Amino acid sequence: MALMRFKKLDLNLLVALDVLLKERSVSRAAEVLNLSASAASNSLGRLRDYFDDELLVQIGRKMELTPRAESLHAAVRDVLLRIDSTIADPPEFDPSGTDRVFRMLASDYTQMVLAPALLALAAKAQSTVRFEFLPQVSAPHKQLERGEADLLIVPTGFMSPDHPREVLYHEDFVCMVWRGSTMAQGELTFDRYVNGGHVVMMPAGGQADAFEGWFLKRYGVTRRVAVSTYSFVTLPAMLVGTEYIATVHARIARRMMQAFPLEIRPTPMPFDRMEQSAQWHKFRTNDPGLVWLRGMLAAAARHMDEI
Repeated sequence: MALMRFKKLDLNLLVALDVLLKERSVSRAAEVLNLSASAASNSLGRLRDYFDDELLVQIGRKMELTPRAESLHAAVRDVLLRIDSTIADPPEFDPSGTDRVFRMLASDYTQMVLAPALLALAAKAQSTVRFEFLPQVSAPHKQLERGEADLLIVPTGFMSPDHPREVLYHEDFVCMVWRGSTMAQGELTFDRYVNGGHVVMMPAGGQADAFEGWFLKRYGVTRRVAVSTYSFVTLPAMLVGTEYIATVHARIARRMMQAFPLEIRPTPMPFDRMEQSAQWHKFRTNDPGLVWLRGMLAAAARHMDEI
């Protein structure tokens, strides 16, 4: 009986429900849906009647989801994503005649070392696609599941086990110091490394850097963090004029040496190579556009050191 009632629900109302639950505001939902405020309010009223639940309730100055709405949120998004990936997607993809936008979750490191090769290949192919790089947040795979991003590019260890992925390339780590510092003189030993001040990247949101936990577990010591930033790319620039050390991706180090008076030093201890991968939602594996994009990323990874 419940299934029959579901079939009687207008698909447009399901789309409206998804936006209302995400925005938690009738006026903002109306803007997203390109409806008048009264039309969006009417949709909410019909949804309340259908589910026999208020769904959105006013608490103070904000609207909050009811427990029923909370339970519906992920399910509705999942249903719409399934429809989009199996029915709505076109059977073919023409990269030179599309206005499609690919949204990718990628760090500034990825945008510096991989994106230029991707954009160059897309330009060479006379592609008309557009790319939108989104900042990475905690649990980024949830944005894939909500359909807010097409692709996630991060180290393999940070990926969800619930969705497919492809390895793009591997990356080494090196140390960087200012050319005029005492750290640039002589060997960068383990003791000098541990006792020196470090410039580090801390993920947004105040979360602890996973690298610090790994370092403590492996070597039983902590680094002295002198400066923290949310950006991988700015680490080397912050070394200039200081005695600090930064442990950075080797590809960033080589590029930043061309712009700043910095020197590269081998890490005084072994570091595991980083495996960088791309991940997408399992329902969109056969999406022709994403198949094309994954092929372009694989080609970009092969040629990125030539840029």
